[in-house]
Amino acid sequence: MDRRRFLKLTGLGMGTLAVPVSGRVIAAEELLSPGDLAHKQKLADMALDAAKKAGASYADARVGRYLNQFVVTREKNVQNIVNTESYGIGIRVIANGTWGFAATNDMKPESVAQAARDAVAIAKANSKFQTNPVNLAPNKGAGKVSWATPIKKNAFEIPIKDKVDMLMEVNSKAMANGADFINSIFFLVNEQKFFASTEGSYIDQDVHRLWAPFFVTAVDKETGKFRTRQSLSQPVGMGWEYLDGDAAEKVPGVTNRYRWSYDMVEDAIAAAKQAKEKLTAPSIEPGKYDLVLDPSHLWLTIHESVGHPLELDRVLGYEANYAGTSFATLDKWKSRDFQYGSKLVNLYADKIQPGSLGAVAYDDEGVKTRQWDLVKDGVLVNYQAIRDQVHMLDQKESHGCCYADSWSSVQFQRMPNVSLAPGSKPLTPDEMIKDVEKGIYIVGAGSYSIDQQRYNFQFGGQLFYEIENGEIKGMVEDVAYQSNTQEFWNSCAALCDKSDYRLGGSFFDGKGQPGQVSAVSHGSSTARFDGVNVINTARKIG
Repeated sequence: MDRRRFLKLTGLGMGTLAVPVSGRVIAAEELLSPGDLAHKQKLADMALDAAKKAGASYADARVGRYLNQFVVTREKNVQNIVNTESYGIGIRVIANGTWGFAATNDMKPESVAQAARDAVAIAKANSKFQTNPVNLAPNKGAGKVSWATPIKKNAFEIPIKDKVDMLMEVNSKAMANGADFINSIFFLVNEQKFFASTEGSYIDQDVHRLWAPFFVTAVDKETGKFRTRQSLSQPVGMGWEYLDGDAAEKVPGVTNRYRWSYDMVEDAIAAAKQAKEKLTAPSIEPGKYDLVLDPSHLWLTIHESVGHPLELDRVLGYEANYAGTSFATLDKWKSRDFQYGSKLVNLYADKIQPGSLGAVAYDDEGVKTRQWDLVKDGVLVNYQAIRDQVHMLDQKESHGCCYADSWSSVQFQRMPNVSLAPGSKPLTPDEMIKDVEKGIYIVGAGSYSIDQQRYNFQFGGQLFYEIENGEIKGMVEDVAYQSNTQEFWNSCAALCDKSDYRLGGSFFDGKGQPGQVSAVSHGSSTARFDGVNVINTARKIG
């Protein structure tokens, strides 16, 4: 689904979202029909056999069934309920040392075999222009394995009526507490993916994701001024337990949040009251402040200033035409002393965190997933790379971060979960705030801007509270902070401990041409950054 189709579907003006939904519209009951594993393996074997006979030295096949459900409401009305299914096979090959790819949703044996032959023909045609053959890191075949997101309650099994009732309650409570407008949504994703390769892998994975956003607006009817507050929900690799409290775990501190669950009604009530409060909150005085950043905010800064610049293909310039390059060039990594952040900063990548959007057992080229360091004690130590890239880092194993958003898309290097490790010493957000003389506490992700090398940036948020002499003074508005990536991460002066660690993330990380989107989480505890430049976004320059 492209941006225009998503906006039509949801009725929302969310320009930053583009959802990977395509295929036929189906009845809700069809979302629960199981796939035939034996049939998937048969189709994959046909594809691999046809590719080898056509001259491929390597081939893999991905049989994918992608299911999605939207439930969309606004105030007292249900705007849309849509269930979709997309089913097909993508075949990737190496022939004459060159990649080739073809896909089809015609799942007849002869059509699948023809797609495999087409992939080989494309590889051979491309090889005329290939200067260096593909250098594929070794990967032992996994054999026959299966994995599923460890959900407690399949969200697709929850009746539509129950979902609508919950959203109507969310909307009603928000309106009763000061909201003039509210959109609320449930978005459910199920990726049923079967991967097979000529190396002997037959990997069946059942991936579930869920997101429950809302968008509240409060209006001052006398002046026409309005303020918004988005939900503080995070998209997760979990089931319905995220929304019904079955996975609740209290997090101490000023945020009064839960780690593995989300009370949508409670947040809607708070959002309505806070949107009204924002209408009369004083405007921030620009200057240098110590920032106390809640994980619900910091995930986006991690995403943009760490996740993207440490994608190896971006570093090498492969994404320059579309998404830019990176300031974190190979010479900085090779020096082994590039100070990405302060010594407190330990940033790592993974595809294994429970509850995260990126969690799978194997990536989309059959590599077992794992965790690895990107920044250790502040120093840049690694990137994100897949099988045909790691030789450029003098490494012998893929990091396991290859992904395609559909059976019809070719898999390539995508951002895994990228997270900031919590502090090693006991520290709560309340205790952190007590050490701040002049600061701002920021909750929730907002608008942002970052340059094409992921270096100079500006970030906003949802809620801003001024800190004075160790106490929260009150809400302020019109806040954004400006810095560059290295300066910002080197200003990190304190980290709360693991009891405060939480995941944030995005369903919609865009990359590539043709464009693809992926879902990725970023974890952290509350963190303090000293002496950061804060601007007033409402004041005119000059």
